[in-house]
Amino acid sequence: MKDETNVNSHTELLNSIGSAAFVIDSNNKVIFWSRSCETLTGLKSETVLNTNKHWMGFYSKERPCLADMVLDEDWEDKVYLYNNIKRAPSTERGLVASNWCQTSGGLKFLIFEANALFDDDNNITGVIETLSDATELKKMEEELQILSRAVEHSSSAVFITNSESIVEFVNPRFCENTGYSNKEIVGKHINVIRQSDDEKLKEIEDSLQETGEWQGEIRSVRKDGSYYWDRCSLSKVKNSDDHVLHLVGVQDDVTFEYEAVQKLNYDASHDALTGLVNRRGFEINANKLIRNENINNIKHSLCFIDLDQFKIVNDTCGHEAGDELLRRISKIFIDNVRKNDTLARLGGDEFVILMENCDIEHSHRVASNLLKLIQNFHFSWEGETFKVGLSIGIVVFDESTTDLIELMRQADSACYVAKDMGRNRIQIYAPDDSELNKRHSEIKWVTRIPKALNEDSFYLDAQSIESLSDKNELHYELLIRLCGDNGEGILPNVFLPSAERFNYISAIDEWVIKKSLTLLAENPGFLDQIKFISINLSGQSLANEKLGDFISNQLSETGVDGKKICFEITETSAIKNLNTATNLIHHLKKYGCSFAIDDFGSGLSSYAYLKNLPVDYLKIDGLFVKDIVNDPIDYALVKSINEVGHILNVKTIAEFVENHETKGMLKAIGVDYVQGYGIAKPVNFEKLLIRSNNTNELNAKIV
Repeated sequence: MKDETNVNSHTELLNSIGSAAFVIDSNNKVIFWSRSCETLTGLKSETVLNTNKHWMGFYSKERPCLADMVLDEDWEDKVYLYNNIKRAPSTERGLVASNWCQTSGGLKFLIFEANALFDDDNNITGVIETLSDATELKKMEEELQILSRAVEHSSSAVFITNSESIVEFVNPRFCENTGYSNKEIVGKHINVIRQSDDEKLKEIEDSLQETGEWQGEIRSVRKDGSYYWDRCSLSKVKNSDDHVLHLVGVQDDVTFEYEAVQKLNYDASHDALTGLVNRRGFEINANKLIRNENINNIKHSLCFIDLDQFKIVNDTCGHEAGDELLRRISKIFIDNVRKNDTLARLGGDEFVILMENCDIEHSHRVASNLLKLIQNFHFSWEGETFKVGLSIGIVVFDESTTDLIELMRQADSACYVAKDMGRNRIQIYAPDDSELNKRHSEIKWVTRIPKALNEDSFYLDAQSIESLSDKNELHYELLIRLCGDNGEGILPNVFLPSAERFNYISAIDEWVIKKSLTLLAENPGFLDQIKFISINLSGQSLANEKLGDFISNQLSETGVDGKKICFEITETSAIKNLNTATNLIHHLKKYGCSFAIDDFGSGLSSYAYLKNLPVDYLKIDGLFVKDIVNDPIDYALVKSINEVGHILNVKTIAEFVENHETKGMLKAIGVDYVQGYGIAKPVNFEKLLIRSNNTNELNAKIV
């Protein structure tokens, strides 16, 4: 009777606190089944009371429950029935275990605790078993385990610090990237791996303070002192009281990518021959200075320098000698201008020096010194000795100057006057200088280019583009030439810069389009056998919204199938005129025309705009192609550009292919087409048409 009273007191307590529990007597029969146990298992008390079927609440077939194992004292033989079975810490005869069980509420993870009940004589009278639903906790534990494994095996470096930025945790990739072991780095300040300047660290701290996050690239240092670049994401972890508990960092080593971009940036803004800033880099720096709002009442100088007698060296001794001369002259310039001046080679034998915060007296002293140094300089090559000179034009400007093109015209005009008045001299630009204005109007290309257009003095060369997969495919790029006074061919790099400067380039483009389509229409046999002819378009033409109508009218008038025409636009022009370029491409694609991006890879934003520009071909910049055999970075860049092109379903063409080894490597990479002097030199287009009509051998190459 006393035992019954004890059970009843327990059961009343368990029902009152809502615990899921049941009690068995010394014969393993259920004498209590709580209301919460009914809810959890779906079994009513009347179903199990006075039976030993309590197992039905948890399992699909008969087996001992934890209470049975306590009562029978045989749990050590049945440990396999539960997860983590062990003795209960509160009593001598009790067990704790856990298991996944199928309940009325679905599959649940339950924690069981069974403890023996004793009478006053310490005889066991039964066992009470309580059940706790730990499903959510178990799921959280499993998710944490998955997360932990993910962090441990992550390809990204992960670290966690306390609120004082002292490292508390790092994953293996962090150790691999930094060279620190877990033991060495934990307990140290995270800035032990930071080698960025104070300004960058302040930027990070300010962002974390304001938003609790920071993302960006940062220079880090390994244990051995070597530097690398991380793309890093930092986040503060706070508690419910908004107090910072931890800082979590995820970072990826982007050193190769960073250095590749730096090389692209350098190559895009520097002259490969001399290492000086190129025209693009100069224009960027000059425009920054012109647009600087803080240059009021400050004078700046621009020197335009033309190297006299360079052509004699080039023609007498060849391009190799000419290149070496340019390198030595550049070295003299570098050694005698200020470090913060922009010294640039525009192309050929033309240089400029942009001197910030420099009045006419100082810039004239610099120019006079350079003039003297070059006058005393002798260039020797294979037994021949040459003297060269400089013609220098100087223009001074201030905040009133807003147009770089006009500024360049002024400096160029002054330089031309210095050359025309005897060379080896300096001419300072002055707007009221009558002699300068007179000479300025006589610049040869201003009259020569329109004369050439009127007299049809231009002609076209064609250079073969070879398919690396199908030898039967025939492709050509058309290249403009100007017939000189003595019948010689003048290359476009001689007159096109002036044509652009004086806005004749669009007229030249229209001449090329009209001439090429007319010739193609007159030679249908040639047209039938080629896949396409490439025609170059300039940036100025690209900006002309009427160009599309002009081309489509020419196609209609000549009857040439647009599928045979591919227009090439330079990457720089495409970026500068992105909207008009996109509209032009869409318009001419209606007529079957295709488009190629020329010199692809020379701009930093190449990949960003490429996704939205519907071109058909990428012409990989020859600057990267020519050295891929010996330069692993150039190889990686060409391979990357080729892969991106193919992902976007764009064919690739490698320029500047000068030997079979380069061609073989490009074929192994998977480039689709190759072009260059190692494939075929340009030939006169009209002669090619005549030969094709006579021999039908279009794929003959002049190597």
